[in-house]
Amino acid sequence: MMQTSTYVWIGIGGFVGAVVRYGINTWLTTRWGAAFPYGTLFVNVSGSFVLCLMIAMLSRGFDMAPALRLALTVGFLGSYTTFSTFSADVLLLLENGHTLRGLGYVVGSVVGGGLMGAAGLLLGRSL
Repeated sequence: MMQTSTYVWIGIGGFVGAVVRYGINTWLTTRWGAAFPYGTLFVNVSGSFVLCLMIAMLSRGFDMAPALRLALTVGFLGSYTTFSTFSADVLLLLENGHTLRGLGYVVGSVVGGGLMGAAGLLLGRSL
């Protein structure tokens, strides 16, 4: 069971990640316009890089306090982007030889996300 302080650190990381995401998105939209989601693309790609970098470093014995690791991964990156976790999960499935599972996860996430998004739009518009 995690200590209360761990939840506080995750919450702080989540707050910072959400604020940074909003700031980057606002800045890029102001700079390059809203015709393309540059901000979302940037945070998703950069978050994927950072999470996978951390996974590699931690697997090589890089020492990091568990609360800090959770604050950075679950908290900061979890609110900065959830795409980073998706990317890491896919890469780990592929790396462990689970090619079909990895591809199924990609297709299921993209198609499922699109279908559920469409369902949400339809439901929301019908209310």
